[in-house]
Amino acid sequence: MAAALIGKSLFLVTGPPGVGKTTLIMRLVEALKLSRPNLNVRGFYTREVRRGSERVGFEIVTLDGRAATLSSISISTPESSRWPTVGKYKVDVSSFESLALPELQAWEDTDLFIVDEVGKMELFSSHFFPAVLRVLESNIPVVASIPVPKFGRDIPAVARLRGQPGATIFSLSQSNRDALKEEIYTQLLQALDVARQ
Repeated sequence: MAAALIGKSLFLVTGPPGVGKTTLIMRLVEALKLSRPNLNVRGFYTREVRRGSERVGFEIVTLDGRAATLSSISISTPESSRWPTVGKYKVDVSSFESLALPELQAWEDTDLFIVDEVGKMELFSSHFFPAVLRVLESNIPVVASIPVPKFGRDIPAVARLRGQPGATIFSLSQSNRDALKEEIYTQLLQALDVARQ
């Protein structure tokens, strides 16, 4: 029975880079908090760090506003020379873990998890995906963003999420953003009601 419930509460938002996955998720959180002010939402989202018009990295931000470096092109220390890289970005795994992992604890009063995103940078943490799986096992609804397959191939962890029984996948585009927000919002309210029963 638990496996059936897990899938019903996993909402995966995917789409090409820059299409607005994070924006959509944050608008969902705002709408939910307006309709349910006592909703306890945990998790994090990812945002760009810019210097002028140049993107110089990414940081993760908890839903209560704390931020930590995820990746950067400008950090140059003896330690950072050993960090994994994605393109030109060096990924600060320990900084990411220090903020993200505590947010993925399934406390009794947690109503919803936001995980933006389950992507290549985040998955350099060997502790991150197991923490995501533990959250799924808790039957607490989860909204997560995932990248589109590159060259037709998914990252194995992302493929595993897509394959969760009953996971609902929403493909975001420029033209369907508003309609998709309403659709996910309606389904999320239903999932939250089921989770509380």
